[in-house]
Amino acid sequence: MAGPTSHRRRTRALTLSTALGTALALALTGCSLTSSDEPKPATDATASPDAGATTGGTVTLVTHASFVLSDGLLESFTDETGIDVEVVQPGDAGALVNQLVLTKDAPLGDAVFGIDNSFASRAITEGVLAPYTARGDAAADAAGFAVEGDDDGALTAIDFGDVCLNVDTSWFAEHELAAPTSLDDLTKPEYKDLLVVPNAVTSSPGFAFLLATVGAKGAAWPEYWTALKANGLKVADGWSDAYFTDFSGGGGQGPRPVVLSYASSPPSTVPEGGTEPTTAALLDTCFRQVEYAGVLAGAQNPTGAQALIDFLLSDEVQADIPGSMYMYPVSSAVELPDEWTRFAPLAENPFEVAPAEIAANRDLWLTTWSDTVIG
Repeated sequence: MAGPTSHRRRTRALTLSTALGTALALALTGCSLTSSDEPKPATDATASPDAGATTGGTVTLVTHASFVLSDGLLESFTDETGIDVEVVQPGDAGALVNQLVLTKDAPLGDAVFGIDNSFASRAITEGVLAPYTARGDAAADAAGFAVEGDDDGALTAIDFGDVCLNVDTSWFAEHELAAPTSLDDLTKPEYKDLLVVPNAVTSSPGFAFLLATVGAKGAAWPEYWTALKANGLKVADGWSDAYFTDFSGGGGQGPRPVVLSYASSPPSTVPEGGTEPTTAALLDTCFRQVEYAGVLAGAQNPTGAQALIDFLLSDEVQADIPGSMYMYPVSSAVELPDEWTRFAPLAENPFEVAPAEIAANRDLWLTTWSDTVIG
């Protein structure tokens, strides 16, 4: 793995106004995007499809713009079940829940993938999901990531990863400067003008990093961001701009050697023919992000949606996730790539914020962050 081509991380930079506009437009055309060829009567989404059932028809998966599985995987699902899969990617992951809420009376499809733990409580509260207890191969492992307050079991964990600061170790070696190791280091004079992060309002990892600072600093988190801003912080629209344009180690030869990315990013920077990555994740700066799937309330093909969610928990798909989406699978049975075990360890103590606290304070925190950092 080398360079940005193989590093397929999330591009979560849709502006909020664009996201809402897209959602409203899609709401008006929701009927043309619904999943099955012929409407099916509503069924109890808590009822699991029979093992190996062939239901036929079409199931529409609504997901973020960078959802990807290896060639042939979705086709194998069709071969096994007779169900065709239509993938609808109306926008960025940071705006996905907003779009589902705006279109819940005319849902964009049958199943959703990509709701993360920072927005899960809103999806549950807004009633965009139907209950379903998954029973794919990794269902027991997925249950360990259950969302607090999801009493009906509407969300099924599929993958997870740590959002962390990454450093360009080559840059720091060349400049004979010790790389930072903590959040507090980034406020020191020697690291002035070195950090770039994506916008917390328009970017899912950007919001995750805001939550990391809430977890680390408590009520004093705005003061921390004030210090970052005073020390030359740059805010990019989204993760891809920050990593591939501003970051010196992301392939774009940008000027800044510290960027917000993922603990799983460094393996992608092993140069061709090399044995070591040129970047490293700072594991004392992380917030754990979990991505969920669910059946959409009002789905025209809820049985197909259930079968697709079970398929996302299959050994086949779970083994594909590290290479295709650069996240950790929830399955404990998957053998991770060797470079992941060497260069992409998870944080031992990621910062945490309770889902109920996120739900109660999300809007206030984002407004405060914007006022503090953007002005």
